[in-house]
Amino acid sequence: MLSATASLLACEPPENNSTAAETSTAKAAVAEPEFIKAKSGPVRPFSQAVRANGFLILSGQIGTDSSGNLVAGGIKPETRQTMDNIKKVLEENGSSMDRVVKCTVFLADMKEWGTVNEIYVTYFDPARRPARSAMGANGLALGSQVEIECLAVDR
Repeated sequence: MLSATASLLACEPPENNSTAAETSTAKAAVAEPEFIKAKSGPVRPFSQAVRANGFLILSGQIGTDSSGNLVAGGIKPETRQTMDNIKKVLEENGSSMDRVVKCTVFLADMKEWGTVNEIYVTYFDPARRPARSAMGANGLALGSQVEIECLAVDR
């Protein structure tokens, strides 16, 4: 046991053959995150999206119109508006629905899961549907029935 410990302690760390220029280039490849504010609508206490390390990360979107009011009519209009809002944020930031790789769906009532799915799937190419999680939530912002957040590959 003692000889194994001595051998381990005698090992030297691997040589770092990187030049200063290579190290600098590697650090430059990991850019600082860009915190993106909403281009219109009410001011919220969070970024609308964050661009970081090759991804565009959207905050949760709900079914609000351009004035920030929740659309009337229930789960179907709210889901359509939520998906339209996601599409708008993506496009305003140089991305699109076909770049989305992950969504998380929050529902005030899990019984509405099928209704939300009927609308949700119409926004994606069937061959390119993103990974997804869905969960029930006890209360969503502004009393909405659905909230969806997305992660897209940037540009």
